[in-house]
Amino acid sequence: MQRETVLIIGANGQIGTALLPRLRDQFGSSNVIAADLRKPANDSGLFTLLDATQPEALTEVVRRYRITQIYHLAAILSAKGESDPIGSWNLNMQTLLNVLEVSRLHNIRKVFVPSSIAAFGEHAPKYDTPQNAYLDPTTVYGISKVAAENWSMYYHKRYGLDIRSLRYPGVISYESMPGGGTTDYAVAIYHAAVQGQSFDCFLNADTRLPMIYMDDALRATLELMDAPAEQISVRTSYNLAGMSFTPAEQTASIQAHFPDFVTYYKPDFRQAIAESWPKTIDDSVARQDWGWKPAFDLSRMTQEMISNLTAVYQPLVSIP
Repeated sequence: MQRETVLIIGANGQIGTALLPRLRDQFGSSNVIAADLRKPANDSGLFTLLDATQPEALTEVVRRYRITQIYHLAAILSAKGESDPIGSWNLNMQTLLNVLEVSRLHNIRKVFVPSSIAAFGEHAPKYDTPQNAYLDPTTVYGISKVAAENWSMYYHKRYGLDIRSLRYPGVISYESMPGGGTTDYAVAIYHAAVQGQSFDCFLNADTRLPMIYMDDALRATLELMDAPAEQISVRTSYNLAGMSFTPAEQTASIQAHFPDFVTYYKPDFRQAIAESWPKTIDDSVARQDWGWKPAFDLSRMTQEMISNLTAVYQPLVSIP
């Protein structure tokens, strides 16, 4: 049986930071190579500097380590992308096309290319958004994700490349700070609460968005990648759901632990982005194809976030 050697591109990002140790547990530390533009300060595992916009550099890494699987997580996210649309498009698309072409040429067995709820736009149903909803995104990030989904399907149909994808909702984690997304408030709010601060939210109190706790997002990723190829019916990107809530509901869940916690609502340009996205997601196809089921609701996630962030900020705070 062929030994798997895994390359994770964008290993320093929010998902990459959390996914890396899971991949090392599964495949062994010597078989997982982390790659990014900068070496992380507190990681002693295999790492290589990589600018994925350069196909020659990516090819050299794939050959040197005899890579068999690639997780391509490098991208400029929704809110940050709007400050430089052309630059964001160029980076997101060039890295994607390099990964797909290098994977084709070097017989990579599996490729993971994440998508996002940002792929949806104003004409998708806002509630229970179906797998095959119309995609007309309003951000350059969303546009790049729709293009990535279509390129993934193209490479699968034309070349037989085994590409798999999830449309992540907002991902919430205590392990790293978010990196420029419209759902970032849902992470930052916990940091404020645990430090005894109030929170300024850039969305309205009643803005409902789909979210997922990092543990569920990682489990979904690994379950999808481990599923037999014959069970994968979607070669664009699977809808994925964890929970949906508003900033007001999240504030209330935090107040169960910190009764004096206060959120002030100061919506900015990200409000319009959020309003173009679904409020709840229908992920029934993922459930049917490879058995997806989330484990975390808002209450359980809040408990986990507060408990873990309290440990980070101690001795400044103590959990009630």
